[in-house]
Amino acid sequence: MNKPKQKEKLAPSRREFLKSSAAAVVGGTVASHLGFVPAVYPAGSDLIRVGLIGCGGRGTGAATDVLQAAPNVKLVAMGDAFKDRLETSRAEIKKEAADKMDVPDDRCFVGFDAYEKVLASGVDYVVLATPPGFRPLHLKAAVAAGKHVFAEKPVAVDGPGIRTCLEVYEQAKAKNLGIASGTQYRHSTGHQETIKRLHGGAIGQVVAARAYFNTGELWVKPRQPGWTDMEYQMRNWYYFTWLCGDHIVEQHVHNLDIVNWVMQGHPVRAVGVGGRQVRTGPDFGHIYDHFVIDYEYENGARMMSMCRQMANCENNVSEGFAGTKGFCQILPYRKFAITGEKPWSFDREDNKPYIQEHTDLIESIRAGKPINELKNVAESSLTAIMGRMAAYTGKLVTWEQALNSEESLMPATLDWNAPLPVPPVAMPGQTELR
Repeated sequence: MNKPKQKEKLAPSRREFLKSSAAAVVGGTVASHLGFVPAVYPAGSDLIRVGLIGCGGRGTGAATDVLQAAPNVKLVAMGDAFKDRLETSRAEIKKEAADKMDVPDDRCFVGFDAYEKVLASGVDYVVLATPPGFRPLHLKAAVAAGKHVFAEKPVAVDGPGIRTCLEVYEQAKAKNLGIASGTQYRHSTGHQETIKRLHGGAIGQVVAARAYFNTGELWVKPRQPGWTDMEYQMRNWYYFTWLCGDHIVEQHVHNLDIVNWVMQGHPVRAVGVGGRQVRTGPDFGHIYDHFVIDYEYENGARMMSMCRQMANCENNVSEGFAGTKGFCQILPYRKFAITGEKPWSFDREDNKPYIQEHTDLIESIRAGKPINELKNVAESSLTAIMGRMAAYTGKLVTWEQALNSEESLMPATLDWNAPLPVPPVAMPGQTELR
């Protein structure tokens, strides 16, 4: 790895000057931790300097989105484990938004500690888009550094990581820091209008739900000469649970988040099945290629959850809700419809939620009332983790068991050259619930 040059810390902005002045006035109170002073920051009046941590495809997309989301926003620092990913990302973002970039070589950082250097480079707002296994560590560091955060979903891959996120949620609230997540459907007009009606009783009491993310196969990168175990797994992060949590966690979390949103809570127990039927070779790590989970909520309502990554099969990404007075069907970006006693359908074009989620966060920051979505996305991430645990072990898993699990998937040390054995594929009835 090439060692990055010494970073150039940006000169303090007017916002930072006023922030420090306010802190001097109020002394040790919580106001000294405010990220913005609302009385002097009308919308669009002050530069927001963005740092990108994780320069893969999703990070590149998120950085491009935030630069479109509001006026006076600039990308000023980038970090990634791999120099080639960073350089590719920098070039792609420059094609889309060269006038909103100021990322010289000395604010480009490479390695496992790149996140620390981005946080120390004078940024106000960080985009966390590394593989999800790193998210709790990066969230904790970002909030400790006093930064507003956009964190891609999911926010953890195991119980210990979720507990860290719930602690960070409280810390961010105490510091008046904003956190938005990559569960972008919560910022979709179609979803908002539909779920407002469900919460208003449009289909009566919801008694059952179904959630699907059935899609085709994804990318894989064959091992190259010279790659260590760590580099190979990092380059193929999707196929190792310590990095992605399995696809029920990394991908299906979107659908599970919508159901939790409708139910206004999380499930309390789960049983399920899953396996590795098509993607059986070593190139696909040790994750499953299909899951079916039966979730139960506190009020007895059930959700049937299905996700699958196989080629040449029937695809379906949707949610459905059965109530005592009707039914609701959601197909993201395509269909939002209620049938029954109060029929309704969303008859307009949906907005662009990938951009809107950044707009909403920035506007809340500039208004002095930053939103904090971390608890919601942590609970949806744990919903997915609970389903994975149920399928991997074949056991009934409760919310408390998943939340309090001591199974940490993260390697003890992050070492590019140390051996990193691939865990065995989970076998229901044999794999222990921990």
